[in-house]
Parts: sequence; C-alpha cells; structure tokens
Amino acid sequence: MASTPLHIHFDLTEFAERKRAAIALMELRGLSALLMFRQESMYYLTGYDTFGYVHFQCMVLTTDGRITLLTRSADRLQAGFTSIVEDVRIWVDRENANPADDLKAILAERGLAGRTLGVELESYGLTARKWLQVSAALDGFAKLDDASDLVSLLRVVKSPAELAYVQRAAELADDALDAAAETTKAGAFEGDILAAMQSAIFSGGGDDPANEFIIGSGPGALMCRYFTGRRHLDPSDMLTLEFAGVYRHYHAALMRTFIVGEPDPRLADMHKAAREALYACESALKPGEPIGNVFDAHAAVLDKAGYREARLNACGYSLGTTFAPNWMDWPMFYAGNPYLAQPGNVFFIHMILFDERQGLAMSLARTSVVNDSGATPLSRASLDLVLR
Repeated sequence: MASTPLHIHFDLTEFAERKRAAIALMELRGLSALLMFRQESMYYLTGYDTFGYVHFQCMVLTTDGRITLLTRSADRLQAGFTSIVEDVRIWVDRENANPADDLKAILAERGLAGRTLGVELESYGLTARKWLQVSAALDGFAKLDDASDLVSLLRVVKSPAELAYVQRAAELADDALDAAAETTKAGAFEGDILAAMQSAIFSGGGDDPANEFIIGSGPGALMCRYFTGRRHLDPSDMLTLEFAGVYRHYHAALMRTFIVGEPDPRLADMHKAAREALYACESALKPGEPIGNVFDAHAAVLDKAGYREARLNACGYSLGTTFAPNWMDWPMFYAGNPYLAQPGNVFFIHMILFDERQGLAMSLARTSVVNDSGATPLSRASLDLVLR
C-alpha cells in the first residue's frame, strides 16, 4: 500500500493535531484504545473517504498513536487513495463471516487484553447485529465504554482549513438557491428544479449531500423530509426547499418557502415572524452561552406571533462533514441544551412553520459560523419573501 495518500484534503500537521487531541481525551477518560465505527470520525482523523461503512468496518486508535483500519477488500485501495492510514487489515467475505473475531485479533496484537476500550456505539456503521458480534467477541477480553461523543467533541469546533470548506459549501448553496429561484414558476416540474440545484453544486466542484434535498409543493410543502414522487407547480402554490451546498463533505444548508402566484396575506405574516425569529436566534448564538438560548429566542418570537402550534420543538443543529444517511450533526437547538457555543462552531438555524389546519407552510433558514463575538451568517442570499 502506498504510504503517501493521493487524495487527502488537509495538511498532515492538521491530522497530527487532531490525533493528539483525540488521544488526550482518551487518556483523560482512561481509555487505552478507541474503536471507531463512525465514518465521520475516520474521515476527520485520517481523511478516509468511503461509503463502505454499510458493511463491518472499524478503525482502531491506540494511545501510542497507532491507527489500524479493519475493512473489506473493496476498500483497501480506497484507504490508500484517500487516507493517511498505512495499516489496513482485511476481513474476508464468506458465509457466516464474523469480522469481530478479526477485530479481537488486532486488539490482542496491540496488547489491549484487560484494558478499557472506547466504542462508538452511536454510529450508523455499528448496527445492532454487528454490536452483538463485537460485544460477544470481546466479552471477558476487555472492558468496553461508550465513547460515541469523543471525536464529535473535537469535530464540532472547526479549524480554519475546515471553515474554508464550509464557506465554499455556503457559496454552492447560494448558487443552488439562485438556480431554484430561476427555475421556479407556475407549471414548473419539481424534478427540473432539483436538477438545476444539483447541477449548480456539482458544476462548482461540490459533493453529494449526506441526505436527499427536501422539496415539496402543494400539500407537500408542509413536509420537512424527502419523499418520492414529483409534481408540477400550480398557478398558485407553495414550494418548500431544504438543501445544502457540500464541499469536501462539509455542509452549509439553506431553507426557503417560495410563493408562486398571488401571495396569501397569511403567508406574508408567517414569513415576517420567521425572519424576526431567525434574527433573534442569530443574536442569541454567542460564544460561552448555552445553545438552549437559541431555541428560547425562536420560541419567544414565534409564540408571541401566534405560531406556537405551527413551530417545531427544535430549531437547528450543528453542521460539518457528515456522511449518509443525514447531514444533521451534534449538537441540536432544543429547550435547555447546555452545550456552550464556541468559536469555530457551525450551525444551521431553521425557522419552520407548518400550519396544518390552514394548509400553509413557511420556512426560512441559513447557516452561521460562531466567532469571538457572535454568529456570522454565511449566505449572501436575501431573507426577503421569494415570490415567483
């Protein structure tokens, strides 16, 4: 395997600092090794870029700084091309294969018997069946502690190099919003709107998002999840869009509800409340302050405007480099969240109003970075109501 990766996106010194910080946290928690099943953690610490985590895959970091990747043969070259990992072990595809036994052999080789090992239990790469295999293989071998948050605590604060990628992602999101606005009109096909948005991102060098773009018109405008089935816009319609510009897997999201045809005065009022609430949330996002304050600002404005029943119980979340099935990262804005905002945090703040009784939808959202004094929005787009 080549010792020099061909397709990494950070300086080796940055990877070295990330690893040093992870080891410091491991030692603070009394962990001799970290068993990583989250693709985000692997990418963060080594640059390893794959969707192979849908199969059994584990990256082991020990406090002496050694990193070993256990994966399938299909990802051996992928690891060499995209990461700084030099020790790649392969478990063999076969009937009744149990790669947890291969993992145990690696841990025994590292002298970790009887030690305390951190495991990323909160991971899409570690299904319940895989966890049963791991826990059975390591039963009596070592003590296993939940360390799902260890790398996440590091990832939530972005370095200058990461923020440069976030900024590029935000520019691509703005390009996609422009493309959507140009394409949206009475009679337009939702598929053509999506195609224009994705084209703007891919043409700008961007990546696939970690989850589907959300698009819905008519009754579908009240949905905030992707659903299959496209329609043409009516002469008088609503179009809800939630999407992200993505660059080097870093996300910067936007959300809008476009109004097609003559605007309903009730929608204009909903937009006014959403914009006031978004400004209030951005003002409340300050370093050293609990991010639960952001949710409180959201609720205070929207409840006062009469939209308590139309708003959601969360109003945003952290963004960064994430992999399928979703781009939502930790932590989230909800009542009482004690996480203290820090410079380098990146948050998507969304105002979403779904009035089911009247069949009306309004959303307004953008991504901000936390700096030493407060929050700075990354989008160049206007917050005015979009009329098509």
